[in-house]
Amino acid sequence: MPPTIYKIEHIIFYLSYIIQYGILTTQIKLLLMRSNMKYTSTISPYLQLIRLDKPIGTLLLLWPTLWALFIAEHGIIQLKYIIVFSIGTFLARSAGCVFNDVCDVKFDSKVERTRNRPLVRGVISKRSAIIFGCVLSVVTLILASGTLSMATIMLSFPAFILYTTYPFFKRFFPVPQAYLGIAFSFGIFMVFMEITSLINYIAILLFIANIFWVIGYDTIYALADIQDDQKINIKTSAIAFGKYVTPIIFICYLIFIIIMFIIGVNLHFTLWYYCCLVLSSVLLYKQIMV
Repeated sequence: MPPTIYKIEHIIFYLSYIIQYGILTTQIKLLLMRSNMKYTSTISPYLQLIRLDKPIGTLLLLWPTLWALFIAEHGIIQLKYIIVFSIGTFLARSAGCVFNDVCDVKFDSKVERTRNRPLVRGVISKRSAIIFGCVLSVVTLILASGTLSMATIMLSFPAFILYTTYPFFKRFFPVPQAYLGIAFSFGIFMVFMEITSLINYIAILLFIANIFWVIGYDTIYALADIQDDQKINIKTSAIAFGKYVTPIIFICYLIFIIIMFIIGVNLHFTLWYYCCLVLSSVLLYKQIMV
């Protein structure tokens, strides 16, 4: 079987996702967090509940899915899959946020960054939130059932379970960011199953790479809440890594870059890919040093 050749413009487009959002918007996420933004009354409580005012989390879940689409579709994605996986990602992440807030409402009231969430303020009841989350989940399932194969739909169930049970892992698992990384990477497997009807070694490599990327950026994010989390006995990688948090984040990002390099070699990507990968490495390093 001849090697898969990707056109230069497709490689540039694909890699621009890593640079444009995958790296840079994590910086934006940190800036928004540090700005200590207050709740504005113009945002509906239900829209705030699904983080519509903070779409970065949705994009962090979406981009790896789009990476997988570009690879599985050889650089030319059908519009159908862009729409289905984008909407599906938004709905799944929205439902996950709802269930997360239902589970963490008592903890959120004790953390500065989360004490203005709708459930904490009492503007939405737990019962209403659960119903809302279930509706979002059903809509997601209907979307998948009408557009994706049965094999892909079956993969969506463990993905949803992983994402919605994440809050419970913060109670006892020292590095819940690893569990979150698995949840955030499941879209990769779903894409490959839908496009190629199998999960090949490239899908597995991309899956592993994304897990380490998630652990890295979410550990940085967790550092902002470390004092509050210690008081309420919530587990995070920022606490677990202790004084070694910076070198471990560096190692996670390094593993991510190395695996992405290996993927490029195996898929015969052009020089543009590696130039962008070097740039991404520099941006990741600067992120750690912030």
